[in-house]
Amino acid sequence: MHEIRLELARDHDFPEGSHNHGYVLHAPLDSDGKLDQKAWRTHAPACTVSRFWVDEDDQHGRLVHGRHGWLFTYGDDDEDEPLFRLGEHRLNEGEYVSITEHDGIQRTFRVARVRRLPA
Repeated sequence: MHEIRLELARDHDFPEGSHNHGYVLHAPLDSDGKLDQKAWRTHAPACTVSRFWVDEDDQHGRLVHGRHGWLFTYGDDDEDEPLFRLGEHRLNEGEYVSITEHDGIQRTFRVARVRRLPA
């Protein structure tokens, strides 16, 4: 299992990106840094996500895999956040991923940190 910190990448609202907007997730990664779906099945209850956004309450949910791919879920279908082709992306530091947030806007996030969690 790994802890992966995603931070908002540069966009029109944040030309320098933002360390105060993003996600921290716990998930299994394979040797290439991609999500390990087989290991996820074994460790699904431990695969969590926390969304932090300045001036908003933190949200806590789970990383799940369904028939349409990976998503963050917070227990309310209206707030599920699909992850664009996340299974194909390497979650190595410096890489980028796109998330369609619950407001319907797709934003790009930079992988700011990856660390292995103790067993």
